[in-house]
Amino acid sequence: MSKILIIDDERSIRNTLKDILEFEKYTVSVAEDGMKALEMVKQEKYDLVFCDIKMPQIDGIEVLESLHESFPDVPVVMISGHGNIDTAVECIKKGAFDFIEKPIDLNRLLVCVRNGLDHQNLVQQTKVLKKKVSKTSQMIGESAAMQRLREIIARVAPTDARVLITGENGTGKEVVARQLFELSNRANAPFVEVNCAAIPSELIESELFGHEKGSFTSAIKQRIGKFEQADGGTIFLDEIGDMSLSAQTKVLRVLQEKELTRVGSDKSIKVNVRVFAATNKDLKKEIEKGTFREDLFHRLNVIPIQIPPLRERKDDIPLLVHYFCETICEEQGVHLKTFTDDALEELKNFKWTGNIRELRNVVERMIILCSQTITAEDVKVFAAPVFL
Repeated sequence: MSKILIIDDERSIRNTLKDILEFEKYTVSVAEDGMKALEMVKQEKYDLVFCDIKMPQIDGIEVLESLHESFPDVPVVMISGHGNIDTAVECIKKGAFDFIEKPIDLNRLLVCVRNGLDHQNLVQQTKVLKKKVSKTSQMIGESAAMQRLREIIARVAPTDARVLITGENGTGKEVVARQLFELSNRANAPFVEVNCAAIPSELIESELFGHEKGSFTSAIKQRIGKFEQADGGTIFLDEIGDMSLSAQTKVLRVLQEKELTRVGSDKSIKVNVRVFAATNKDLKKEIEKGTFREDLFHRLNVIPIQIPPLRERKDDIPLLVHYFCETICEEQGVHLKTFTDDALEELKNFKWTGNIRELRNVVERMIILCSQTITAEDVKVFAAPVFL
């Protein structure tokens, strides 16, 4: 249940607002002055604050400034019986979410509460999502191979150079792409991911370049393609080795001329997009077989980054296991489990043909099926390639 704090030196206003909001099923606290309110917010978390401007000791503007500095995510609504446009503008500039005048209109109050709480929820959801995204893009490991990989990323990321990321399935090609993006000069612009292997060949051109209404049977409205969505930012073409030759031709045009044409249109659209591509295939062999364009390969392969398989960086396995253990236990809502040293050594003995993705699955399996302390014997039983 949402918690609301009301700060006003007039008892009648405090009590009236409290009664109204409690009737709407909110939990409400009151403070008769700014000093008390600032002490209260240190002791308890509030989702929304109403604050009068004219108060003894410290006025509402000072309270607003203090709240905004210490708790910037909490919406503060300023209320005043002597309001004017200049006062409202000053409050908004200092961080107020909204401004309402006395006598307070009931409908205006409830709309303000709903908007303020919706804003607070969006802020919290955004923080959670950013935390999840940052976790999924962490590069775990201190081996020589990983240190070299970090050095390359740090040098390449600030440029606009195209990058071709290669490696076996499950090695973390997407993680490398995200690291490049987050360290780039385009980090605040869009990052658009396209899994070329997951899109049927007859739809890949529409997905990448968009289409006009009526350009084919199911084109009931105009569609903006992934390249346009990424304009000013970065597009990540995952599994590009599975892209059709016709789509490859159009991608080559975008890279050469920095413009595209939607399906069913003859109008050229300029785009400014940095391109990362990734594949688990040997593109030189695909070129020999005639399934991949050599000129596109050379356009993409400005900076080649080869990700080593897990079997070549086994010293990173304990770090990866501890990281996955913490993440999975948090996701599953279970107490943090531990792996014995023997268990970690046993995990190093596996071939890990599925690389990091396979290791994560095995760790999750043991967290679910094993006791609080996971031993080498548990690894032998539950980490086997075939588990019955």
